[in-house]
Amino acid sequence: MKILVTGVAGFIGMHVAQALLARGDRVVGIDNLNDYYAVDLKRARLARLAGDFAFHQVDFADHAALDSAIGGEDFDRIVHLGAQAGVRYSIDNPRAYVQSNLVGHVNILELARARRVAHLVYASSSSVYGGNETLPFRVEDRTDHPVSLYAATKKADELMSETYAHLYRLPQTGLRFFTVYGPWGRPDMALWLFTQAILEGRPIRVFNHGRMQRDFTYIDDIVVGVIAALDHPPADDGTAKPGGSVAPHRIYNIGNHRSEELGRMIDVLEAACGREAIRDYQPMQDGDVPATYADISAIQRDLGFAPTTTIDAGIPKFVDWYRGYARSLALNLFRV
Repeated sequence: MKILVTGVAGFIGMHVAQALLARGDRVVGIDNLNDYYAVDLKRARLARLAGDFAFHQVDFADHAALDSAIGGEDFDRIVHLGAQAGVRYSIDNPRAYVQSNLVGHVNILELARARRVAHLVYASSSSVYGGNETLPFRVEDRTDHPVSLYAATKKADELMSETYAHLYRLPQTGLRFFTVYGPWGRPDMALWLFTQAILEGRPIRVFNHGRMQRDFTYIDDIVVGVIAALDHPPADDGTAKPGGSVAPHRIYNIGNHRSEELGRMIDVLEAACGREAIRDYQPMQDGDVPATYADISAIQRDLGFAPTTTIDAGIPKFVDWYRGYARSLALNLFRV
């Protein structure tokens, strides 16, 4: 297949593109290489992509620049992973989220419509569940009470995709990611920040006084799920899809189906680092939620998705990678 991957220099984008190239697909990748975190890390990810690969540095929120950059490229499916990520950053920089996650998403929808692509897979987020207290989170749960602007933009993306699926019969799959981690991850995520601090002997900030749970999902499992979704567009047969749509649009949770206590995650990380963490307990941060937990029954049933990596296996893999690569970069890759 010929596939456009947005956010190809990002954590998930690089891994998905690498897997597609390894199986012989042609990949056209785009990324604006912004400085939300170290551009050197993004360029290092791009350097790992070998095969039938073309890269264009462009901001997909600029529709004229997007059309110009990829006007000569041929592709029949899109994996839209580019976005302004991060719950906490959205509180101080809301316009960045409106531009990338709203304007940018519409531009990708318009591109997909104009090119008559066979399938658009896009990234949503577990953050759309807001303060939902019923665990595990089900796709059928209400998602109209977001507690961060980031979450609101991702919910808006789902609604806009539903509209395009209904009006233009554009096949789409939205994937609600749950705390993805692993080698080549993002420096603003807790696992990276904790690992860096522990190895440097600095305290780690543990929010909500440690009363947190997360559905940690290893990157290799995520890649398998994304590609399974890409290979199986929803049928336009008028039947209800996960999420309730009768248009060719379905939404899945994609997580590990395990909700781990934050304290246990830190315990596993301490063992992998060979050092104890200095735990600095803090109150809950604005926009955050105490627990996430994915009900993955729909994606298991429809696509055979079966994550296999526990944090006991995945966290040591991340620490090994961090020791070997990340520490060779500048110590502060993320603007904290």
